[in-house]
Amino acid sequence: MGVLGRVLLWLQLCALTHAASKLWVPNTDFEVAANWSQNRTPCAGGAVEFPADKMVSVLVREGHAVSDMLLPLDGELVLASGAGFGVSDVGSHPDCGAGDPAVFRDSDRFSWHDPHLWRSGDEAPGLFSVDAERVPCRHDDVVFPPSASFRVGLRPGASPVRVRSISALGRTFTRDEDLAAFLASRAGRLRFHGPGALSVGPEDCADPSGCVCGNAEAQPWICADLLQSLGGRCPQAACHGALRPQGQCCDLCGAVVLLTHGPAFDLERYRARILDTFLGLPQYHGLQVAVSKVPRSPLLREANTEIQVVLVETGPETGGAGRLARALLADVAEHGEALGVLEATMRESGAHVWGSSAAGLAGGVAAALLLALLVLLLAPPLLRRAGRLRWRRRQEAAPAGVPLGFHNPVFDVKASEELPLPRPLSLVPKAAADSKSHSYFVNPLFAGAEAEA
Repeated sequence: MGVLGRVLLWLQLCALTHAASKLWVPNTDFEVAANWSQNRTPCAGGAVEFPADKMVSVLVREGHAVSDMLLPLDGELVLASGAGFGVSDVGSHPDCGAGDPAVFRDSDRFSWHDPHLWRSGDEAPGLFSVDAERVPCRHDDVVFPPSASFRVGLRPGASPVRVRSISALGRTFTRDEDLAAFLASRAGRLRFHGPGALSVGPEDCADPSGCVCGNAEAQPWICADLLQSLGGRCPQAACHGALRPQGQCCDLCGAVVLLTHGPAFDLERYRARILDTFLGLPQYHGLQVAVSKVPRSPLLREANTEIQVVLVETGPETGGAGRLARALLADVAEHGEALGVLEATMRESGAHVWGSSAAGLAGGVAAALLLALLVLLLAPPLLRRAGRLRWRRRQEAAPAGVPLGFHNPVFDVKASEELPLPRPLSLVPKAAADSKSHSYFVNPLFAGAEAEA
């Protein structure tokens, strides 16, 4: 059985045990252009240099001719069948010349907590995971590429990493004793480094309603690795009242639906219902959906967990996330008992800000202020010319019979009694009271008529 066949068999076994799998993406192979300082593999006749103080295991799949090679103090080159190195004159290849050597990039740059470096084994079109759940969760099976070299960093200060199992170098580790022995070996030290702790435990997610990921404590480190290339700052969301769901590092535009579930709820069945019943419709094209179980606020004592459905707009069309969120509320109102959903609420971000850069917003505010200033400067001459406004020095007495001003109802009790009473705050619609998001609530047990209104 080939490598691809073994990986597919592993994913099928994971599916049978209701376990999710996370696949490690980067590698330290010699022929990968991104592993070299010039973003290309060393050309024939070029010089090759590995950092002297970096441990690394490098898989070589082909034959290479080099003029010079500087090896690390501690590392290994794993030669595949037919691979090897030969000596070639400097500059024998027209693209090489006598320039700088090709330097192998720092292999310690790959961090376990970086969401960019993982891929879910059960990805499907239209689905995504919030940032904290892109990194392996406590019930996940972790798979490192069986036919590639790799190196993983465990960050200092981060919470101990615990997963269901780890597969590496043709072995699957499900016991801490076996994993600890591997990490202490030379092969383990070449592939895992850093002061962080790594452990495994056969903890199956036996709850049909799903299990909490368990990466909440590690989220600060997850977000730090995710935003490292952006200077540690989130990009500005292109909408008013942007949302930040649980497990997400930055604000996003769309909607969030929260479901309070009962014992009959099945997470996988509900996720499939969203994909099959809703996402295939034309009005919801361009939407991405994340469905997972998350901890509930400690202020709400009815349940410890809830189901979070995140709807994100990825295309130019706007409003689809809100429409789908309201469709899910209507679906819960009609089929909530059969789905095992007790109640549902939603939050929706506001309107999109077209060209929403900081400079664009600042320019719009400046233009508005300039327009207001022009109105203030031009209005008095125009009003004076029309005879509607007269200026008078403070010392001048007002002519007899001329009103001294106007009635201010704030200070005039008589006038204020004639004004209509303000509306109570409880009667103000939620959308008007909160300009950042719109909230809705549906309880299918009591809101049969309300859902139809």
